[in-house]
Amino acid sequence: MTLFKRLRDTFLVVVLLALPFFFLRASIRKPEELNAVDRAMLRIAAPLQYAAAAVSRAVSNVVSQYVYLVDVKTDNDRLVYENARLRASQHELAQSLAENRRLRRLLGLRDTIQHETVSALVVGKDTTEYFRVWHLTVDAAAGQLRPNMPVVSLEGAVGTVLRASGSEVDVQLTVDSGFGADVVVERSGARGFVRGSGDRAKYAVRVEYVQRTDQVEVGDLLVTSGVGCRFPKGIPIARVTKVLRRDFGIYQTVEAVPTVDFSRLEEVLVILVDTSDCETEHALPGRRPRAAR
Repeated sequence: MTLFKRLRDTFLVVVLLALPFFFLRASIRKPEELNAVDRAMLRIAAPLQYAAAAVSRAVSNVVSQYVYLVDVKTDNDRLVYENARLRASQHELAQSLAENRRLRRLLGLRDTIQHETVSALVVGKDTTEYFRVWHLTVDAAAGQLRPNMPVVSLEGAVGTVLRASGSEVDVQLTVDSGFGADVVVERSGARGFVRGSGDRAKYAVRVEYVQRTDQVEVGDLLVTSGVGCRFPKGIPIARVTKVLRRDFGIYQTVEAVPTVDFSRLEEVLVILVDTSDCETEHALPGRRPRAAR
């Protein structure tokens, strides 16, 4: 039995070693040189080669798809990160461009004002029962600031300096009930006096001492007249929203909203004018001078 097992094992080893040789020999020979043994070997090998190739393709496809999906996930994570980074950079760039445009326009506004000015940054606001105060940080010349100095922005008049301490400045807005400024209707030249409504729920002003015969319409722009010692002439301050003209009385009722969007205000200019003689406003026709608030 032991000898038989040895002979059997030897025979199997020889056959297993020889078969690949015959298969290879049959595969590489030219078709016209094939003999009966070669053709038989090819017929036996063909199904095996087909099955092996199919299995190989299937395994290769699975591995390729897995590797592809792993690479896709890696690339997708990378692209998501790059997209977020580019969006953040784009947002920062847009903010920088917008700020640059605002500052350029602010410099242009400064060039149109004949008086010396200092720029300031809005850092906070406070609404109380009596005042609407905005807090500014001034970049220079803080020691030159005095109460009643006008504060303007690109959109028009913001208010006047209420108090100044070092580089910190509080501004009384045009919508405060204590604010007043002499104005004219840009379209018709009609005179009036803008005073803040003091309404804590909205930004609004009223226009006093407008003659009943004067031409004022909804949408008219009100600009500072230059009368008094505060605002220079021609600075936008409000736009008319309501006109009530009665058949009796001297004056008509006019309401307006500030040209400045206080909810978006960031940079302003403080005009360094001499306010030492700002004790009274110049009188409009038909009224007595009123003390400056």
